[in-house]
Amino acid sequence: MYESANVSEDADRTAFRRAEKKYKLYYEQDSKFSRKKKLPKPVDLSSVLDFNSVSQEFNKTGALPDGVRVSESDSSVFCIVNRPGFYFIPNALSLEEQCKWIKESLTSFPQPPNRTNHNAIYGPVTDLFESAKDNKVLVQEDTNRWKFYDGEEAKQRSCKSVSASVLLRKLRWSTLGLQFDWSKRNYDVSLPHNNIPDGLYQLAKKHAAIAMPVGEEFRPEGAIVNYFGLGDTLGGHLDDMEADWSKPIVSMSLGCKAIFLLGGKSKEDNPHAMYLRSGDVVLMAGEARECFHGVPRIFIDEENADIGALEPELSRESGHFCAEYIKSSRININIRQVF
Repeated sequence: MYESANVSEDADRTAFRRAEKKYKLYYEQDSKFSRKKKLPKPVDLSSVLDFNSVSQEFNKTGALPDGVRVSESDSSVFCIVNRPGFYFIPNALSLEEQCKWIKESLTSFPQPPNRTNHNAIYGPVTDLFESAKDNKVLVQEDTNRWKFYDGEEAKQRSCKSVSASVLLRKLRWSTLGLQFDWSKRNYDVSLPHNNIPDGLYQLAKKHAAIAMPVGEEFRPEGAIVNYFGLGDTLGGHLDDMEADWSKPIVSMSLGCKAIFLLGGKSKEDNPHAMYLRSGDVVLMAGEARECFHGVPRIFIDEENADIGALEPELSRESGHFCAEYIKSSRININIRQVF
């Protein structure tokens, strides 16, 4: 599913790799600063497409930037002329919907039988978010079994252990619906799984409609939830393991703002850089499914994260701990029709 960007000397010469390096977070090299106090290197963001601003200007004057058009069936959906099959829906999710799916992404989606990146080491981990909230520690009981304990009780056990808060911060992905086997790079229908939650199913189906072949309905069967923290990136890749590329991937952004790169069918093609904000939805169908794409940067500083309205609403809806997490994180839910 994920084709990592080749970091060899030759790969550094591709247009996509150069764009990744341009926008990636680097720090000023100054011995006066500790790691925590290092200042991010400035980066030129003038060529990053801002569909929020595009939408506002279009609604006001009808003007659009070169290479951008509105969808023929919905003027609130934007397309890039030389990337057919790509659709950008700014502010597609309400604040209430954003809060709901952030909470679900942290509390429900990592729950077994859904698999996460932690399965390989710890096996199925239950109630990770609540355990982190309660300052619990995951302790190895035997070779194949780990269990959460309160801090004091964990100290009394001379076993391998790791705090739940560390595990939560190291959560990188979870899978919903049909489970993806990362070692074999395919969907394994034999693995235990639940169906996509109905609310997410209906939401994805609604937003996918504009990108669907005429007369067909989107059937959400699997999803991957990505979790990003400061400095995390997603290298240039193709989502190529689904059977029918005419069906869109529905990608929902939650939390801190990010830069998204949409390349072409070769990494030699110059990618389009654009902002993804909380509540934005992106669709990739048809030819766009053959385009390399990735996330080289997220912004967690107050000036650029763009979660001013989300944070207090999330705190009211889901509690302070959830709001604190999202202040320095981004969550991306990618829903797919597998077969």
